[in-house]
Amino acid sequence: MARLSQLLPVADRIDRLNAATGRLAAWAALFIVLVQFTVVLLRYAFGVGSIWLSESIIYGHAALFMLAAAWTLRDNGHVRVDIFYSDASPRTKAWIDLLGSLLLLLPFMLVLAWFSFPYVQRSWTILERSRETSGIPAVFLLKTLIPVFAAMMALQGISQAIRAGNMLFSPPVTPGLDPEVHPISQDGLPGQARQ
Repeated sequence: MARLSQLLPVADRIDRLNAATGRLAAWAALFIVLVQFTVVLLRYAFGVGSIWLSESIIYGHAALFMLAAAWTLRDNGHVRVDIFYSDASPRTKAWIDLLGSLLLLLPFMLVLAWFSFPYVQRSWTILERSRETSGIPAVFLLKTLIPVFAAMMALQGISQAIRAGNMLFSPPVTPGLDPEVHPISQDGLPGQARQ
């Protein structure tokens, strides 16, 4: 069996990808505030409304929440039932993370991706536009965020499972000893190197 620690670079790459995407999506918050301020100013100061600007706020919200969700999961920022998790030992937390990723997160994201694909595909086929004449003509891009969200969350679930599995199933490493040169014996003490 390959050691799970060899998969840690994969988990690191997933974490970096989701963090970079999340940081980029976080700029949507500033965009939302500025556009909302502009919409209010135009409406109440000048009596002018803009469907395009109003719809762009919806696009900004969607981009922010859908693209930053995996980054939030990576940083343990999602709401969870902390009754058991917060006071649990690191091993218990690792079990919860592993089972939660494999039994809940990944299956749900696969189902979401599966059912959203035809929905998004139809939208791309007709290059779906806003129902409003002066709205944003890119509803197909907005709907594309659904499978992108599912993919990013699934990747983060894989990263979480790798890290939890590594903690649970990899042998402890004694500082200063290379596990390949000084393997851990059955009793947990550094043993002799294999010939």
